[in-house]
Amino acid sequence: MKILKLSAALLALAAPFAMAQTSTWKSDAAHSEVDFTIKHLAVSNVHGRFGHVDATIVYDEKDITKSTVNATIDVAGVNTGEAPRDNHLKTDSFFDVAKFTSATFVSTSVAKGGSGLLVSGNLTIKGVTKPVVLDVEGPSAAVTGMDKKPHVGFSATTTIHRTDFGIGAGFPAAVLSEDVKISIDLDAAKQ
Repeated sequence: MKILKLSAALLALAAPFAMAQTSTWKSDAAHSEVDFTIKHLAVSNVHGRFGHVDATIVYDEKDITKSTVNATIDVAGVNTGEAPRDNHLKTDSFFDVAKFTSATFVSTSVAKGGSGLLVSGNLTIKGVTKPVVLDVEGPSAAVTGMDKKPHVGFSATTTIHRTDFGIGAGFPAAVLSEDVKISIDLDAAKQ
């Protein structure tokens, strides 16, 4: 009888933990980034990086397709390694960082497929919101970071059309490719 009561008590205590199926993960700023690549004059790829990315992932441990992602990307920190080009990218011809310091991504669905997951969502750049699909690898196996928290990694790619967002609209495709490849690497720590 005592064993039955003890078992019932343990089950009652374990029930809240069994129902807790989501966890929140935040990007580690020192180990996360958003990069882009665009073809210039149809002959060379120009690479760049945006500043800080702040992403929050609500991970559903029982059903990953019920997970969500929200991210804010510091476009004012755009860096291609060439200061004159970076200054031009910050003007209203491109990112207009005087008015729009950041871009955002808000997921609308997560599905299995592609490299692992297909995360659909709304990307807002320069005040324009368009749907995109991220092809995501991850999550990696969790490891314990120096902060003593579990960390996982995600890598994602997508391609956007720059003029859909009003970026470089005055530049023909012969000068700047219409397609911009975006690569995202996140190191996310469990909160």
